[in-house]
Amino acid sequence: QARLVESGGGLVQPWGSLRLSCAAPRNIFSASDMGWYRQFPGGYRELVASITDIGSTNYADSVKGRFTISRDNAKNTVYLQMNSLKPEDTAVYYCNAHTDRGYLYWGQGTQVTVSS
Repeated sequence: QARLVESGGGLVQPWGSLRLSCAAPRNIFSASDMGWYRQFPGGYRELVASITDIGSTNYADSVKGRFTISRDNAKNTVYLQMNSLKPEDTAVYYCNAHTDRGYLYWGQGTQVTVSS
């Protein structure tokens, strides 16, 4: 099973910023649409943002204007820049790769806590 390696989570105050990173094996990354999901206490998981292999992006309404997803194809890495964070953004954030053959890969998750 290929591994996606996430980093960048932590504790931040309301209205602060964090940047999450997710590195993938080259053969997976180059063939995949990449996404960030988050899972709230209680188990509900939602798509936060996604980016196709050619750079088209999509965002959940709750994060539009605050979060930005991007990818660096030379580094096989996808990023999630999170600005103006709110307590309701508190969740475990997961990186996802969806290959052109329909395979799904997940990272281990990184905790983001927004609290004063």
